[in-house]
This record gives sequence, C-alpha cells and structure tokens, in this order.
Amino acid sequence: MSEQKSIHERVKKILYSLTGITLAENKDIMITNRLDKLKRNAKFSGNISDLLNSIENDGKFITEFINTFTTNKTHFFREDFHFVDLRDRVLPHFSSSKEIKMYCSAASTGEEPYSMAMTVKEADLNIKASIIATDIDTEVLQQAANGVYRFQKSSKEFPDWIKPQKYFKRRVQKSLVGDEILIKVNSNIKDLVTFAQMNLNDENYPFDDAQFDVIFCRNVLIYFSSEDQNKILKKLFRHLKIGGTLYIGHSESPQDLINYTKRVGQNIFVKERDI
Repeated sequence: MSEQKSIHERVKKILYSLTGITLAENKDIMITNRLDKLKRNAKFSGNISDLLNSIENDGKFITEFINTFTTNKTHFFREDFHFVDLRDRVLPHFSSSKEIKMYCSAASTGEEPYSMAMTVKEADLNIKASIIATDIDTEVLQQAANGVYRFQKSSKEFPDWIKPQKYFKRRVQKSLVGDEILIKVNSNIKDLVTFAQMNLNDENYPFDDAQFDVIFCRNVLIYFSSEDQNKILKKLFRHLKIGGTLYIGHSESPQDLINYTKRVGQNIFVKERDI
C-alpha cells in the first residue's frame, strides 16, 4: 500500500471512529484537499502522519478534524415539498395553546431550521413553536447562529410563497459581486431556533422520549453505512411522538421504521407506534 493510500485509510478510520461517517472509495481527491485544509485549521507545521498521530493518540485537534471532514451542502427550502407538507398538513393541528416541538438533525449553516421557522410564521396560525437544531461541526453551527448569508436576488432559492424580505434584513457589503447581497435572519425567526452540537453516532441523544412532533433528518444519513443509518433512525424515532412526522432525504430510506409508520408523501412518514 502506498504512503498516500495508507494515510487516506487512516483518515477514514479516524472519521468513522469519531462520527460514524463512512467515506466512499472515490473520495481520495477530496481527502487530499481536506488534509491540506486540516493542517491550516490546526495550525500544524509538521507532517500529516504526525498530525494524525496527535488525533489518534493524544486526542488533539479532534474538533478541527471533524470540522474539516464533514460535508455541509445545504440551502434554504431544499426539497421544498416537505415544507409545504409541514405548512398545510401538520401545522393546522396546532394552535397558540399547543406548542409544536421540532428537531433538525443536520443544522449545517442554519438554512434548514430557519426554513422550518419561516414555514411556521408563514402558516399565520399564531402557533408557538420551538426548534432544536444540531450538528457535529462547530464552525457551521457558529455560522448558523450568526444567521448571515450571501443571497443573489435573481436566485430561485425561496419558493413563491416565501417573501425573504419578511424574514431577513439586508446588510451593506461593497465587495459582493453582481446582484449578490448579504441578508441577516430577523430575530423573530432566530428566536425559534436553538443550536447545539451533537453527534448522531452517539449511543444516546439528550432528548426526552416522545419529545418532538416533527423531526427533519434529511440528506445526512447518506454519509453513514446502511447499518448505522438504521441505528440512527431508531434512536431518533424514540424521541418522536405517536402521530409525529419524520422527514428524510430524497435518496434515503426509512429502513426498519417502515413497519411502524404510515407514508403520507414523498419521504414523509407519520409514526403510528413505538418500536
């Protein structure tokens, strides 16, 4: 085995041990590029082998390693039919006297949980709502908490039923290109969301049984093996109420949960009974 291949295998092993994330065989170029980024993030002047030794043996630079090798592709109202379902089917069952509690399992830079919050506001039902949004990457969580985003006015990122000017303030930034602007989430949206670090691969989650009415677990399971996907879903399911809704990504499967849920839409599942 070449030295580079050996290093790549070590990276995969460390990443799996820390997060449960499995990197495919075709990720070698990505690993090479991110190893350079890891050295910069860790401000490490030695060679890669010594840096990996520090992570494996001394527990140093673990945060920098996780932040470097986790993927955070997202945007507002991704797979917007899920938010339409939340608005039209789920939210009308709640009122000002009945709070809806929701969980976003892959907060990334905040676009998904803020999309959930905007959907609650857009429903205009005077609903009290709370959203817990977690991610393993501390850097993206800080970006999410800041709530500042680059936005192109000509983009189609927001669906027709959302008017961004209702939920964001424009910030002045002269260095932006073309019709790009900076937008900042308004406090009435930000206040609905609590961000926290959490590893989906942890044995237990810091939530009560049947705590949530809605769980978004979308486009994150694809980074885990099929066996670990099933484990994560079962752990999440414990915290979903009977009658609660689970949203998963377009390329993801409900695994064993199919026997305990009713499918009501495209990758939309309502919990009918506990496992």
